[in-house]
Amino acid sequence: MKTKKILLSEHEMPTAWYNIVADMPNKPMPALDPRTKKPVTAEAMGRIFGEELVKQEMSTERYIEIPDQVQDLYKIWRPTPVVRAYNLERMLDTPAKIYFKNEGTSPAGSHKPNTAIPQAYYNAKQGIKYLSTETGGGQWGSAMALACQYFNIDLRVYMVKVSYHQKPYRKLLMNAWGADVIPSPSTTTQAGRDILAHDPECSGNLGIAISEAVEIALAHGETTRYCLGSVMNHVLLHQTVIGEEAIRQMEIAGDEPDIVIGCFGGGSNFAGIGFPFLRRNLCEGKKTRIIAVEPASCPKLTRGEFQYDFGDTAGMTPLMPMYTLGHDFQPADIHAGGLRYHGAGPIVSQLYKDGLIEAQSVPQLETFAAGMMFAKSEGIIPAPESTHAIAVAIREAQRAKEEGTPKTILFNLSGHGLIDLYAYEQYFEHKLTDYNVPDEVIRKSLDSLDKIIR
Repeated sequence: MKTKKILLSEHEMPTAWYNIVADMPNKPMPALDPRTKKPVTAEAMGRIFGEELVKQEMSTERYIEIPDQVQDLYKIWRPTPVVRAYNLERMLDTPAKIYFKNEGTSPAGSHKPNTAIPQAYYNAKQGIKYLSTETGGGQWGSAMALACQYFNIDLRVYMVKVSYHQKPYRKLLMNAWGADVIPSPSTTTQAGRDILAHDPECSGNLGIAISEAVEIALAHGETTRYCLGSVMNHVLLHQTVIGEEAIRQMEIAGDEPDIVIGCFGGGSNFAGIGFPFLRRNLCEGKKTRIIAVEPASCPKLTRGEFQYDFGDTAGMTPLMPMYTLGHDFQPADIHAGGLRYHGAGPIVSQLYKDGLIEAQSVPQLETFAAGMMFAKSEGIIPAPESTHAIAVAIREAQRAKEEGTPKTILFNLSGHGLIDLYAYEQYFEHKLTDYNVPDEVIRKSLDSLDKIIR
């Protein structure tokens, strides 16, 4: 009998997060203080983030132990299954083997609680009573609202305005877990008011929402901090439980992935599935291809520039070395709200710059077609973000068929789409379009940057 689902027991869960910085041939360049252009200090970072999270952000230790209380909460849904997509393979008539890691089994429906829970834990341990954050598609905001409930922390979420209206059930999920959700840009912050003064109809983006959330955190003193759902080193670190589990599960299946794929916004789920496999490339001489998949409408890796840039629109964060479209870039209003971000995380950017990972961009209609093929074959309706990884898994499976070469493909299903059905309704009614960013739009945004890297 064929094995469909590969499971681990609670006792086989990872007990440590993997920090890829320890094994990178070229370490990521430091974040800079925008005023002095000197490396930002732990003290300055500590005014925004929790103390222990700042230590993890700057750590070069290979493994960081997962606290017992965090592990206990992980056990609510972890370990997550790896599933062989036999029906998708048959539908594609491909010699490729296709596996997916199903992160949609968490209470919030995505991979995001993997970092939300430790971030809430460390902040609570420090005595923080109030957190602020942003969310694009709503997965991160939902996960953070859930985590704050576990640790009795109040939460304010700035949700990108277009997603606030496109995904009302994400907002209601956050409300159910006690979070205050505000569409961004808003009139509650100076950053939001400035944006609205310039563009009253602005639909928002993650950079703007980050600006608002950081402003609130800085304005409320020692009992308040900010939490981020992607981009930063400590966030990517926490997500590596995905790949650590997947390595063990693929060993149980008796298969070695030739290709590992994750959708890409700021880097969290991509790093989660990809970094542990990349460790084996760096340390054991493996040759696994690791592919980041981004929207064609927000192509920072495939068409951006490696430069120091702000992580937010208003320039309130440190300057980070990353592939960017410029912090003033306004993405199209695609339904994969979690991928509408102008920059790539510094670690992912350095790895891409060094040629250790790959990147592909996919247009919106191809992603939804891939999502529907997956739903019809495997029975799971994927989040719009996850359809990007599915689209490239399909591309690679079709290539294997054309070349007559069997391949083993593993992708991260970063979340289910049950609260994103409005997006599929729009697709069924042919109301979605593709958008390819003109070169001159990207060039104008990039030309406004202070060119620190020459």
